[in-house]
Amino acid sequence: MEFVDSEKKDTNENHCTSCPTMTLDSKDRETPLEKMENSGTTIETTPKDPEPDKVTESHEDTREKIDFKVIFNKKKIDVNFPLDGTIAELKEYLQEVISVPKDMQKVMIKGLAKDEQTLKELGVTNGAKLMIVGSKLDDVLLVATAPSKQEIQDEAAAASSKEPLTQQKIHRKILDKGIPEDAMPGIIDATDPLPDFPLAGMLNKMGGKVRLTFKLEQDQLWIGTKERTDKIPMNSIKGIHSEPIPEHPQYHIMAIQLGSTEASRYWIYWVPAQYIAAIKDAILGKWCYF
Repeated sequence: MEFVDSEKKDTNENHCTSCPTMTLDSKDRETPLEKMENSGTTIETTPKDPEPDKVTESHEDTREKIDFKVIFNKKKIDVNFPLDGTIAELKEYLQEVISVPKDMQKVMIKGLAKDEQTLKELGVTNGAKLMIVGSKLDDVLLVATAPSKQEIQDEAAAASSKEPLTQQKIHRKILDKGIPEDAMPGIIDATDPLPDFPLAGMLNKMGGKVRLTFKLEQDQLWIGTKERTDKIPMNSIKGIHSEPIPEHPQYHIMAIQLGSTEASRYWIYWVPAQYIAAIKDAILGKWCYF
């Protein structure tokens, strides 16, 4: 029978003299909890969650840090960073500071530093100076000179036009100049692998010379002009658009989609037709053709 832990007090008014008197042994007066404890039964209790103000865990980086300067675009930036931090970690930190993706940064410390090296291994000390070389994605689209108002209007019209690329005014001004003298030979109805050397002899939309170098081991595409070389992570390229040039079908006009809009296409002219498939394979993979 279940014992209900409640009592009713005796008084002279309700005491029954005819009832037999019952004397409770001390064990009978024990509560159920006391009986369990005295019998050796183990009682498990669920610990209370610690109060928020008593939590002592901390995620603060306690590694030894040093102060040094990073030089980027002639600007000096003060940096406080762990001595045993790697170059890869430093690049990840700096991409928020200088707005250059980590994959497009080069850290120069008595030469090119490797991602797996630590500042300590490279001999970086307090007050040291590190050089950062890199390009913002927006800068890649600026070649030679900024486009004129008329060129912007032409490009907007081309984007909304359903004409073939090679018939649009913005592209005709480059194509009408003819095949560059140093253009690589183009081959119709052929599919060749990428050569071991850069693709050269092509033009960009400003009419400047451009070359493409495929750094597959680094997963990068290098776009080189007379003025600069931009190193683009291949996984940041959104697409490749191409179309053969009707009067010279051994060559293509090709656009590298660097962003999400029409204006973020980097146009290249006189690309040898036999390399178009290999370019798409290298950058996008065979499963992701446009």
